[in-house]
Amino acid sequence: MKHPDDIAAKCAALDPRYGVDAAVAERIARFAAHLAKWQKAINLIGRSTEAKVWERHILDSLQLVPLISAESRVIVDLGSGAGFPGMILALFGRWEVHLVESDTRKAVFLRDSARACGVAVEVMARRIETVEAPKADVVTARALAPVAELLRLSAGIRRSGTICLFPKGRGVQAELTDAEKTWTLRFDTIPSITDPHGVILKIDEAREHGSGSTA
Repeated sequence: MKHPDDIAAKCAALDPRYGVDAAVAERIARFAAHLAKWQKAINLIGRSTEAKVWERHILDSLQLVPLISAESRVIVDLGSGAGFPGMILALFGRWEVHLVESDTRKAVFLRDSARACGVAVEVMARRIETVEAPKADVVTARALAPVAELLRLSAGIRRSGTICLFPKGRGVQAELTDAEKTWTLRFDTIPSITDPHGVILKIDEAREHGSGSTA
């Protein structure tokens, strides 16, 4: 993995719209170093991506920041895993962030990372279906499940006005076609800056057919 100084330098070179000031950059570098230490003990990220942690994981998470409105307060990240994107967003100290991760070892890593980086997050080591989280302003999930399943899993934490931000790869259109068999959606696809075939799927409205409710 890249040296923390390299991560901090890359943060400093970011466009201002990402909102990464010196304090946030320092926390991101500290988190990257913490991840590298834990990666030696448990497999948090794919071995093939260890040398590209900035591009494949950190920057991939940071690109969500400009898509989050100034009014947003609560973010719920589903299947947080190694902390992307949820922990990266928590490092800003700007939002109330809830990380849902059923794998006990990964949940311990996330709690230890929050302590090491000096940020407050709630880590829920439970299956998503059993989580009692506050209604979210923003729901995130990365490499977790197809769109239809993500909407089903997040139904209990969404409300009218909740947006979903789901990084997706080249199969996103097939996922949307499948999801629209069950859901009426209002969405945008924003090209990913880290994957030429990827997008950030931003869902502003999802109404399940026959439910009569919008969230």
